Amino acid sequence: MMPWLSATTPDHLSTVRDIPLAKLVRDDMLAMILRGELQPGQRINEPDVAGRLGISRVPVREALRELESTGLVVARKHAGVFVREPDAEEVRELYEMRGLLDGYAGRRVARLETAARVALADVLDASIVVMTEAFAAHDVQRYYRENLHFHWAIVEAAGNHALAAAYQGIVQKLHLSRLKNLSQDTGMRASIVDHTRIARALRKGDVARCEDLMARHVGDAYDRLQRTRN
Repeated sequence: MMPWLSATTPDHLSTVRDIPLAKLVRDDMLAMILRGELQPGQRINEPDVAGRLGISRVPVREALRELESTGLVVARKHAGVFVREPDAEEVRELYEMRGLLDGYAGRRVARLETAARVALADVLDASIVVMTEAFAAHDVQRYYRENLHFHWAIVEAAGNHALAAAYQGIVQKLHLSRLKNLSQDTGMRASIVDHTRIARALRKGDVARCEDLMARHVGDAYDRLQRTRN
């Protein structure tokens, strides 16, 4: 599972000693945004967050400042802090960058040694099974989480820390647009087909095809998103 998509509980906060409290709170709110529990335009209530986690409001404010620096939330004077949604131009630019990063990740993993490549392909095949089950059950949230896991597994296996950091930032900003896209049955169906082809190309070690499929997968997702907006 992605390190930035996990839930935080008061018990967890009380047992973790080496991580700053503000960071734990930031990760908790980040996970809520990515799970769709905090929607774009929604105000984040500091007392509610503090009360739920059993902490003071100070680390909550620090966490919100950190999230604002990532572009995921925005502070409005005399109004509070709200979940931010990228505008249309920013979404287009983010998808373009994600396509480049996904293509690069696809090329790197297709060049892995056979054992590592096959092991990753097995992970991706298992992920596709979960996505297929979620699609059949019309469980968008489960599908979305597994979709993130599929791509993150590839990025992690690529073994490039700069790639992973850049990819994480882009995916976090795109979360709402992608969730809206995947909420359409056609989007999930097409995405599963793409994922199956990617896993197959990876298993074969087809570098050019894996890179191309990864990049086109992102471009096609953006095109589907545009159609839902028109």
